[in-house]
Parts: sequence; C-alpha cells; structure tokens
Amino acid sequence: MQALVFDGSFRLVRDRPEPRPAAGEVLLRVRLAGICATDLEIARGYLSFRGVPGHEFVGAVVDGPPALRGRRVVAEINCVCGSCDMCSRGLASHCRRRTVVGIAGRDGAFAECLAVPAANCHVLPDELTDEQAVLVEPLAAAFQVLRQVPIDKRSRVTVLGSGRLGLLVAQVLARTRCTLVVVGRNPRTLELLDRRSIRTRHVSELGSARDQDVVVECTGSPDGLGMALRLARPRGTIVMKTTCAAPLSLDLAPLVVDEITLLGSRCGPFSDAISALARGEIDVSPFLTDIRPLSAGVEAMQAAASPDVLKILLRPGT
Repeated sequence: MQALVFDGSFRLVRDRPEPRPAAGEVLLRVRLAGICATDLEIARGYLSFRGVPGHEFVGAVVDGPPALRGRRVVAEINCVCGSCDMCSRGLASHCRRRTVVGIAGRDGAFAECLAVPAANCHVLPDELTDEQAVLVEPLAAAFQVLRQVPIDKRSRVTVLGSGRLGLLVAQVLARTRCTLVVVGRNPRTLELLDRRSIRTRHVSELGSARDQDVVVECTGSPDGLGMALRLARPRGTIVMKTTCAAPLSLDLAPLVVDEITLLGSRCGPFSDAISALARGEIDVSPFLTDIRPLSAGVEAMQAAASPDVLKILLRPGT
C-alpha cells in the first residue's frame, strides 16, 4: 500500500505492507486524514517517533466484526491493555502499555489502510461528512477542557493561540457563555472568531493583568506557558493543550507563589464531538484549507507548517 513514512524525514512509500489486524482489531481503509500540529512536532523530534504518522482520520471498516464491517468510523487513538493499574482505575488513556495511533509505537493514518482496536471505533451518523468527521479527534480534545475544569458564565477565560486547536477550543468554550477572549497572531484566524462573536486580541496587545480564572494554552510554542503565567489570577488554572518538542526555559516561581494549578490536557470524549458536529453546534468548514492526494504528502507536510494554513487533509488512494 501507499504510505507517508517518517524516518528522520518524510517520504512516500508505495509498497508498504498492509497492516494485519491483531485479535480484537479491525482493518480500516482510510478515507481522509488530517495533518495536525503534533505531526509537525514529530518532524522536530517529538517522542522520537518512526513510522507512519497521522491520528486524525475517518475510514471504512473492511475487515472486522460483522456489526462494523462496511461502516464509516472514526477511532480513538489510545490503544490500551485493559488490565494495568491505570486501565483498572478508569484511566485507560494513560494505560501503562498503551500505543498511540501515529504518535507512539503504532502506525497511523497517513496510509491507505490502518489497524485499530474495534473497541476504539465510533460509527458515524450519515449527516456527518468525511470533512467534518476527520476533525472529531481534535474537537474531542477541545471538549476535554470542560471535563477537567469547571467553566460557566461567571468564568473569565483566555485561549492562547488561534491556530487549528485554538479555534476549536474557542468554539467549545463559547458554548458555556463564559467571558472569553482568544489571543493570537494571525489576523485571518482572528477574523474567523470575530465573525462568530468571539472576542479576540492580537498577541502584541497581551498585557499582564493576572485576572483570568482559566488560561488555555494552544500555541504549541515554548513561549506559551510564560504568556499564560502573565494572565492567570492567583489560584487560577492554566490548561496546557499542546505539546512542543523544543525545551522550555522559564521561571516557575509565579506558579508556586500564586498557587496556580497547571493542568495537562490531552485526548477527549469522541461522543461529545460527534454529537456537537451532527447538531451543527460547531462549524469546522472554515478550517479546511485544502485536500491533497496522499501521493503529494511530503509537499503537504511542508505546506501545513505555514501559519497561513489551518488544515490540510490527505486523501489516500490518490
């Protein structure tokens, strides 16, 4: 099969063997896969990953249980053992022996076919297009913020970053009617939020008021946490939504002195994301910059690194 492989650099492989599903797994034919900031970080050395990246995808089950065969699905990316202490505590996304699709120990969706556990699959409603469904995984990650931090109409919240994830987090948090502002660099993405009546501010206007109940860091930048510390109130919460391969150099004394909670936030509830998309509560259409054939994947990865690009999708089989 055709696949985009990372082994220190990205290259297209035309004869990679199809994955053989293990017991309890299904084989998917990938319909669309999205290029994410994590994929770009992999190119910079994140987790020393080698193999086929890609963890945002929609596919059709070609081999698996009869109830799933032929169905259009998305799949959660943490593949877990089900028996370790984390799994036993209901924290399967932190399984001690987990592999993560396209990120850690398991090939991902930048290929014609993909094997994932059947238990990870979510059958999609007919009203969702492939272009919407491919964004279920990052949208679920945005919903995870609400699972971790109480936010309501009394909350003062800043989202740092108006890129792919920041736009999704902003739409999710706006549903709580909190006092929300999104800080970013790109005038075009800030304008997308302005059209949705979400307040924005250019990063050059960032102050240090230290009056925000919650700051959600979505920049993927080494500077993101430092900016968040300038905004969070004493005993406020900073939610880290992005990873960065670059090392951090930061004075963490304010974290201690102001008793600020620093919270990592990762994968989230697929069911919430699918429901919100199906009901039309979250609009992802403005995020899609281009759909390119998998055969042009190397060039697509280069294009996705541009700050003017929001989301490039890859279509295998072309």
